[in-house]
Amino acid sequence: MSSRLEIARASLAALPATRRVMGLDLGSTTIGIATADFTLQIATPRHTIARTKFQADAKALLEFAAKEDIGLIVLGLPLNMDGTEGPRAQSTRAFARNLEKLTPLPIIFWDERLSTAAVERTMLEADMSRAKRAENVDKLAAAYILQGVLDLRR
Repeated sequence: MSSRLEIARASLAALPATRRVMGLDLGSTTIGIATADFTLQIATPRHTIARTKFQADAKALLEFAAKEDIGLIVLGLPLNMDGTEGPRAQSTRAFARNLEKLTPLPIIFWDERLSTAAVERTMLEADMSRAKRAENVDKLAAAYILQGVLDLRR
């Protein structure tokens, strides 16, 4: 775990001041997207894209990254509760390997265990409708994941 923390800290430290960070919550049918402000203190949920084929998904993500001055991608890694990697984590790593071939942007992983559960709980406490929860969960989970990395700077 400490090596992931060290990688995240080093990646944030190496980020040029004019660039921002993008967080991704990679699901089987959608990808939630969040971005950090230029001070790297606040993660903001942005939007969710419906997954189609890898090339189309990658194109949408990289176009968004270029438009938003992104210098680092944080990808939520869905570890099992015991910290091991299962099929979902392997799929996420494969997505990252394929995306790395298309961009010079560094991609780091962040443990996303319980991120969706935390976001769901918050939305339930806010008395958000089922439809609104479904519409927002992925981008809010991406912001939750990204905020975890940003909090390392404090």
